[in-house]
Amino acid sequence: MILRQVDLTVPDTSGPVVEWEEPDCLLCGGRRWTTVVESPDSAPGGTGLWFAVVQCLDCGLCFTNPRPSAASMGQFYPLTYDPHHSPGSHRRRRPWYARLPWVGPRHERQALAWHGQGRLLDFGCGGGSFLERMAERGWHVTGIDTAPAAVTRVRETLGLHALLGTLPHPALRPNSFDAITMWQSLEHAHRPREVLAEAYKLLTPGGQLLVAVPNIESLAFRWFGAAWYALDLPRHLTHFAPGTLLLMLQNVGFTVGPVRMIRHSQWLRSSAGLSAGQRGAPRWHRLLRAKVPSRLATWYSYLTSQCDAMLVTARR
Repeated sequence: MILRQVDLTVPDTSGPVVEWEEPDCLLCGGRRWTTVVESPDSAPGGTGLWFAVVQCLDCGLCFTNPRPSAASMGQFYPLTYDPHHSPGSHRRRRPWYARLPWVGPRHERQALAWHGQGRLLDFGCGGGSFLERMAERGWHVTGIDTAPAAVTRVRETLGLHALLGTLPHPALRPNSFDAITMWQSLEHAHRPREVLAEAYKLLTPGGQLLVAVPNIESLAFRWFGAAWYALDLPRHLTHFAPGTLLLMLQNVGFTVGPVRMIRHSQWLRSSAGLSAGQRGAPRWHRLLRAKVPSRLATWYSYLTSQCDAMLVTARR
């Protein structure tokens, strides 16, 4: 992928010093695109800079462009960024109705089926909650993340194996894992196709990759646009739709399963909250800040395959 430097120097020297780049399409390498949406960095303590999401006119992939380089990206992750901190309790019992066969999944981080003494890599492991859960189930786990504080916590507090960096990583060898998980992390990668190609090499024959990402073809994005919670610019660099996610997986050799929708009513409430703070936002957006309306809307999104997030299982 060819990267081009873009001169977006900000005269205000009190702002962040950012190295910018303009990538070719992250899926097909195309150079023709159209702008889909523009939105500011609205994270607590964020920079307030505005960013654009474009859509490739050749393959349809949406991606942030221009974007901060990998070396500049760290400053866009505030110290309070939730995934880098302590994990929530994974021991809470699910209510009985959540285990009924017709109830769709609300969370993507489902425990993998027992795989003996399986070897698991969690890409973008964050604070390590999933690693801890799977280690307790007998898996040999390894985490990898670009956040030094998160990796330190996994190593020192949880006592689990974690690597600092991304894929490819020099400490990892081909055919080393029976399963690789990417829970809301692939969209953060500067080179997602390269990450997936390396994941294919790291898996044993028949090994499985589980990828969960936001869905830019969701009903919530159409409703909220720049206020969509899962847009999260500039931390989210690739904005997948079901078709482009499947195409990228297939292009690097994976055999892919169907796309499963994941329900996140909290995401919908967060989007409604962001929208409500904007001038001219529709009044009905405010209703979706409440639990009952947001859950009903989330169910409608699930039944019509337009959820905020999606999950795909792929095999080598």
